[in-house]
Amino acid sequence: MNAIITGGTKGIGKAIAVKLAESGYHIAVCSRNGAELEAFALAMKYTGVNVLTYQADCEVKEEVYAFCEAAAQQMPVVDVLVNNVGTFLPGLVLDEPDDQMEKQLNLNLKATYYLSKFFGKMMRARQSGNIFNICSVASKEIVPEAGSYSVTKAALLSLNNVFRGELSKYNVKVTAILPGSTLTSSWEGTEIPAERFVQPEDIANTIYTILNLSNGVNVDEVVIRPIQF
Repeated sequence: MNAIITGGTKGIGKAIAVKLAESGYHIAVCSRNGAELEAFALAMKYTGVNVLTYQADCEVKEEVYAFCEAAAQQMPVVDVLVNNVGTFLPGLVLDEPDDQMEKQLNLNLKATYYLSKFFGKMMRARQSGNIFNICSVASKEIVPEAGSYSVTKAALLSLNNVFRGELSKYNVKVTAILPGSTLTSSWEGTEIPAERFVQPEDIANTIYTILNLSNGVNVDEVVIRPIQF
């Protein structure tokens, strides 16, 4: 089994990559940080699976497609695609610079669009595969002082639903994961106790559970929130 994870060297993406690799999946991950990719590849040797790391800035269309091509060369069959890459840039829509919306559109929406089209066509031809899109609770409710982020995550959920509609007739499954506050580097320095957060491993375990459900089942979306926050 082969899996592709964007933004796979830290946080939620890394937890998913580790879980799948430990479960026997060969994996391909991308990140814009070359040093993190090298460290990740070295750390994953214990799993014994094939690990492709590729340096790409998912804000740039050409680099996204270059990663797609590189992964497809090593993995002619792709069983799982996890669109995890994204960014959170807080601010008021009225006051933020225009490029704040543009950057979040590129990372939170367009990268998933390109990757899902590329590998969705491969899955459609095989009539098999699973696509997971890491959305957010902000996909359904506006986060205060994070208007552009909320807009892009709402659009991502809509895109997820469009892909699910187009691919379900070909037996390809598409699932939206909507996490609440998750303990990643974006919360570095917080005084909130770690146990109050959703853990990245919770999301990884959820995806792995979905992958092991019966063939005729599609989980449309999963909302994962801290019980107290």
